[in-house]
Amino acid sequence: MTKGVQYMLLSTFFFALMNVCVKFLSHLPPMEVVLFRSIISLLLSYAMIRRARVSPWGNRKAVLFIRGLAGGFSLLLFYTTLQNIPLAGAVTIQYLAPIFTALLGVFIAKEKVMPWQWVFFLVSFAGVLVIEGVDTRISGYYLLIGIGSAFLSGVAYNSVRKLSQTDHPLVIVFYFPLVSLPLSLLFCLFEWVPLRGNDWVWLVLTGILTQLGQYFMTRSYQVEKLARVASLNYIGILYALGLGFVFFGETFHFYSYLGIALVLLGVVLNMLYSRKLREQEAKLATS
Repeated sequence: MTKGVQYMLLSTFFFALMNVCVKFLSHLPPMEVVLFRSIISLLLSYAMIRRARVSPWGNRKAVLFIRGLAGGFSLLLFYTTLQNIPLAGAVTIQYLAPIFTALLGVFIAKEKVMPWQWVFFLVSFAGVLVIEGVDTRISGYYLLIGIGSAFLSGVAYNSVRKLSQTDHPLVIVFYFPLVSLPLSLLFCLFEWVPLRGNDWVWLVLTGILTQLGQYFMTRSYQVEKLARVASLNYIGILYALGLGFVFFGETFHFYSYLGIALVLLGVVLNMLYSRKLREQEAKLATS
């Protein structure tokens, strides 16, 4: 298990917990949740940058801005689906992101995706389709919103890969809230709902958990090729199904378990194939 894989597994776990927090905030506008998440993340990112004694402004500012812009709008669309459809449904639609990441990576990061890796991606996504095929609670409107979020995530992840050789990971994470904060503030001027009850608790946890997930995701994409770790996001389906049942009483058809098996099969096959490719590259390098 490489460092990139370890980082992505940690990222997936923290994001799964964040999804639960956002689900508890369904009565708030999505951009209001993004606003508080951005404030918390900005403060935490800046504190970490100061501690590391790194300049917060980075080197490739245009790419950093694109990364923050794509990530901010992706977050808005994802929070919208989280608040309006079952937890596992929102998460599984978001699992289009690794496919968009690998596809866009061919053009943006100039990385080659092997034919068998495409097969493994399709196996995992077939599992997602099986799960979604038996759930009639998802409308075409929210399906399109979820697909848009996944596409923008692919843009953001490829931007991270482009920045891997020029900018510190903390700077990349810092630009996310730096760009999304003014955007969310602008939206909130037109729609604002007062906080109530435990909203502050869920908002703070959302910010902290997102920060942790974002940091480890960034580190993963910096130290490992996109196609080798992107499919690990699919493991989050296990968290989504389990947490959705425990916290929100969400239940699914028997065929959902067949979908889970396909998702995990694609992930495991891709990991094994990626390890084989690394071994071959190491042999070529030494020879």
